[in-house]
Amino acid sequence: MSNDHDPLRRTVIAALASAPLLSLADTQGASQTPRSGSRILVAYFSRSGNTRVVAGLIQRGLGADLFQIRPAYPYPEDYLQTVEQARQERDSGFEPELQEKVHALSDYDTLYLGFPIWGETAPPIVRAFLSAHDLTGKTLIPFNTHGGYGLGNSRSVLVNHAPKAKVLEGFVMESEQERKTMERVNGWLSDHPRTR
Repeated sequence: MSNDHDPLRRTVIAALASAPLLSLADTQGASQTPRSGSRILVAYFSRSGNTRVVAGLIQRGLGADLFQIRPAYPYPEDYLQTVEQARQERDSGFEPELQEKVHALSDYDTLYLGFPIWGETAPPIVRAFLSAHDLTGKTLIPFNTHGGYGLGNSRSVLVNHAPKAKVLEGFVMESEQERKTMERVNGWLSDHPRTR
């Protein structure tokens, strides 16, 4: 799916654009309850949209509820600044504050947890999400996107941060769009003289 002209990628993105996702985001602080009555929750963090696409497909395919994991203070728009901030957070063990938590988590038996792999591990905000929620007795199924370096130690992060959950094997997809875009643009720029 890394090809910009891949017809499946375009179909998936078009479908997502035309069908709004059911979300359990609680920006008013009011109590959340499952809208679908499903015992399955799809929670995800996505920076560029790749993981969001997968989350939407899982949510619709299972008739599950959806929750977007967001930091209280968003990561920078600039990709390289985000990479540096995430590296610093990872190295220091910092867990960013969440914008909101899942209310009525007890209504769910199964949690599909989606996130991109950052620096060969789970992003700091995912560690914060796991620390903020008691997943005792729940089934945790990860789904991940990565830029070509695999899952790294992300599974051990899940096991360590949700020790009383049953962590199953998940779905993994390479989606290196940002990295390839950066390489292509930088390559193009290096072939052109500066005009200044």
